[in-house]
Amino acid sequence: MELGSLWVAFVSVLAGFFAFYGLLRRANGWLYERKLGEKRFSLPPGDLGWPLIGNTWSFLRAFKYDDPDSFISSFVNRYGRTGVYKAFMFGSPSIMLTLPEPCRQALMDDEAFIPGWPKSTYKLIGRKSFLGTVDDEHKRLRRLTAAPVNGHEALSVYIEFIEDCVKSTLDKWVGMGQIEFLTEIRRLTFRIIVHIFLSTESEQMMEGLEKEYTALNYGVRAMAINLPGFAYHKALKARKKLVAILQSAVNARRQRRANCPPPTKKDMMDALLDVKYENGKMLTDEEIIDILVMYLNAGHESSGHITMWATVLLQNHPEIHQKAKAEQEEIIRKRPPTQKGLTLKEIRQMDYLSKVIDETLRLINISSVVFREARKDVNVNGYTIPKGWKVLVWFRSVHMDSEIYSDPKEFNPSRWDGFTPKAGTYIPFGAGSRLCPGNDLAKLEISIFLHHFLLNYRLERLNPDSPLRYLPHTRPIDNCLARIRKISSATM
Repeated sequence: MELGSLWVAFVSVLAGFFAFYGLLRRANGWLYERKLGEKRFSLPPGDLGWPLIGNTWSFLRAFKYDDPDSFISSFVNRYGRTGVYKAFMFGSPSIMLTLPEPCRQALMDDEAFIPGWPKSTYKLIGRKSFLGTVDDEHKRLRRLTAAPVNGHEALSVYIEFIEDCVKSTLDKWVGMGQIEFLTEIRRLTFRIIVHIFLSTESEQMMEGLEKEYTALNYGVRAMAINLPGFAYHKALKARKKLVAILQSAVNARRQRRANCPPPTKKDMMDALLDVKYENGKMLTDEEIIDILVMYLNAGHESSGHITMWATVLLQNHPEIHQKAKAEQEEIIRKRPPTQKGLTLKEIRQMDYLSKVIDETLRLINISSVVFREARKDVNVNGYTIPKGWKVLVWFRSVHMDSEIYSDPKEFNPSRWDGFTPKAGTYIPFGAGSRLCPGNDLAKLEISIFLHHFLLNYRLERLNPDSPLRYLPHTRPIDNCLARIRKISSATM
């Protein structure tokens, strides 16, 4: 009798456990879907995961410890290749888009979608940055701030400075012995962007800013846990320090402008201080600082990581390396003897190197996903995206899709020979009104660096099989520990 009672108790506990488990798994669905009424029946397939954490932990686990493509693959395997899936990400019910046409629609249709980054990201980057502005305000700020970093005239102004930085830095690395190649490249690209935006080369300011940006970036894709020891907590502290440094720079610039004649050459801070709306309103310090935080971060992170990966991938593929180097040698051979440095015309002649950069951007996916929010109920691929739900545009899934790119994990710049990607199939810098305004400058920096590196240097990695981390960006765990060797004494 006692044995039977124990068995009944065990079965009851087990049944209760599974019932509780089932309730937990359905809790998010009941909370967020039932209020939609009939619209819930036209939601895309998927699941909203566990209460509070939803699917975020699965995402972080895949990107931190597993295969980053496994997260989306799990949805495809369960629900088919619909390209549209529901999930609960970063504290919000969300729709994930993984095929070109849905991604293009979310990026291009400003009437239906606005930026929808997690609240934690807004706290780090700033609500007054491009992440938080919409419609006419966004268009006006973008027009004013993109001018210094786009177009023939603007880019021509920076070539000499960028080239001098690259040459002096490469020579310095040769004498340093063992370096973290990624860390040093990020410092190089940070020096360039700080000069362009703030017209300063103060080592003290750059070191302070660079240190805090490193902490900030680790927190951008971390769980928003504001407790000591967690990446997000450290990132919030870094944000405060960045604001203090930039506020000091803004104060100094205002004082200098008040006491000195207007500068003939203006940088980004001057452009922001000069912004005046139709009603005479000027930008506040908060608005200026949030925009600078965003630009300075984006302006060195993406170009730094892609420069490192392009260098590594070239050296890992000798035939591709030789072809890219031969193109640079031909540019030098055709150069007039009186010419001392690169010109924009020469950079635009780097056809194969441009394909190397495009392929690196596709393969590495410096931004795996961007966030939008539905302004109204939107139909995408026959499914309803409810008003107010977050929309995650998965660049990585598009760029690694074998139905778009054969052998997508292969580094193959020649795949771009005569190939024009269809809309939505190649989006490393986004698309539409929120296309990254600094993409031309980033490619310019990368091209100049690779030009000199291919001609005169080689990379010797100390841990070529170093494991990778994928958050906040794909990188070797050892930050590409290496030595830089000079292979030519040719004068550039």
